[in-house]
Amino acid sequence: MSFEVYILGSNSAAPAHGRHHTSQMLYIQDQQFMVDCGEGAQMQMKKYGLRKNRLNHIFISHLHGDHYLGLMGLLSTMHLNGRKQDLFLYGPVGLAEIITIQLKHANTKMNYPIHFKELRSPKPELILENEKLTVHTIPLQHRIPCNGFLFREKQKPRKLIKEKIVSNNLSIRHINSLKNGKDIVDENGDIIFRNKDFTRTAKKSRSYAYCSDTKYDESLIPLISEVDLLYHEGTFLHDMLDRAEETFHTTVHQAATIAEKANVGQLIIGHFSNRYRELQPLLEEAKSVFENAHLAEEGRQFTIDE
Repeated sequence: MSFEVYILGSNSAAPAHGRHHTSQMLYIQDQQFMVDCGEGAQMQMKKYGLRKNRLNHIFISHLHGDHYLGLMGLLSTMHLNGRKQDLFLYGPVGLAEIITIQLKHANTKMNYPIHFKELRSPKPELILENEKLTVHTIPLQHRIPCNGFLFREKQKPRKLIKEKIVSNNLSIRHINSLKNGKDIVDENGDIIFRNKDFTRTAKKSRSYAYCSDTKYDESLIPLISEVDLLYHEGTFLHDMLDRAEETFHTTVHQAATIAEKANVGQLIIGHFSNRYRELQPLLEEAKSVFENAHLAEEGRQFTIDE
């Protein structure tokens, strides 16, 4: 089953050098999510052939324009396309007001319900849970309230060895017990079928951490430890450290240091300053600290294998 991250936008502050504002699409199994929705996000979706028919959850990290100015346009397009199913928006206090006041003055009533989840907690918070995954906030240190997001698949059931199931004519109840990792016992509590004989190890549960705008903050490390894929902003090269600290941003070297200390699988760096037309120097700086680093190049797809 899929676990894919698509980069729609990767620039900070303003669109420049052919790069757009920050936005990403996630496909996790049969579910679709958007993380941040900078200007032009829906046009980028169209460019890269990403549909929005299963997009029911949108996460906004904070209320600087380069992370949400594309949202109203996307919501309006969904309305014009006749959307009916519920949409859930997760973001800081103020996001609901921004959306509702625009609808009010446009005298527009959406065809579909929008549910707002305001993120107020200064600590990590579970904001979405279903049968397949959880999403927690990752509190970040920026000039205004800001959260990253941690997506984790739940533990998957063990894989049945079908030929053994069939040859032993096991019941549905027995099969469900085996999938849940249990042995099958008789009325006396004696084991009649051992789980290890009828199942294989469950497929890996995967994880993705999205760390939007933030200054260097080692308190993130235990929250994102050993995730398969980490996106962490790297707005500046390290020779701009003073500027990064002044603006509550991170250098590429610092982002790679977080990845190294958290022992993550892969690192994506993004949120590039307009001062950088060419991005290769940023990638080289990241790789000098953490080898498995990549640029958040628009249109690029990152896949986490099971």
